[in-house]
Amino acid sequence: MKHNSIFLGDCQPHNAAMPSNLRVKVWRGGADGDFSTYEVPRQASQTVLDVVTYIQRRLEPTLSYRFSCRVGMCGSCAMTVNGVARWTCRTHVSKVVDGDSLEIAPLSNLPVIKDLATDMGEFFDKWARAKGRFRGAKTRHDDFARIDPASPERIAANAGIECIGCGVCHASCDVVAWRPDYVGPAALNRAWTLVNDLRDIDQAERLRAVAGDAGCHACHTQGSCTERCPKAIAPTAGISGLKRLVARRAMRGEL
Repeated sequence: MKHNSIFLGDCQPHNAAMPSNLRVKVWRGGADGDFSTYEVPRQASQTVLDVVTYIQRRLEPTLSYRFSCRVGMCGSCAMTVNGVARWTCRTHVSKVVDGDSLEIAPLSNLPVIKDLATDMGEFFDKWARAKGRFRGAKTRHDDFARIDPASPERIAANAGIECIGCGVCHASCDVVAWRPDYVGPAALNRAWTLVNDLRDIDQAERLRAVAGDAGCHACHTQGSCTERCPKAIAPTAGISGLKRLVARRAMRGEL
């Protein structure tokens, strides 16, 4: 495999205790692309997103990537850094650098549009397949539903409700890699939050949607999604809950 190299030139070290430059391999092109290598000045408190932004602004203006908030709120900057899916805005270089080397690639298990930008369309299509949209019976003219925050259902829903759809769990899931039709941990986590929402009226339809061969029972419970989630959500636990609930409903003949 050949790598194109672009070098910045002489840079003064920011800190004598660290190498003055980083050698950064960045994926360029589509699915059949390759890595190019860039030399980037090393800085204190530098994030991986800072590195990518430096390359795009100073060295390679055609580099494509996605970001928005830069403060760990939107999740759009997720990429694969040294083989692990991460939010690049919250990943400090000092925590992941291998000597002076970084490797930055697009998220796995998603089509590559160009360089570090992936097509999230099929990711959110799987949310739709898992009936990941809330549907209630009340209208704006009705009083608010009364939900006990200490109820087991509300506690279960709250455990997964902070998901922002960044795709890190999806990119980390080996089952998604093995069988692309698997709806994946993010969609199933969303389904779990909704089946525990007592206001939602699509419960039976949703359970039928996630009970199929590519649904919750396809999960091998390896836990990569839980290990990698930047929001500390445990999709594995929600998927296990769906398995139990689907089995109970099926035994009662309700599915």
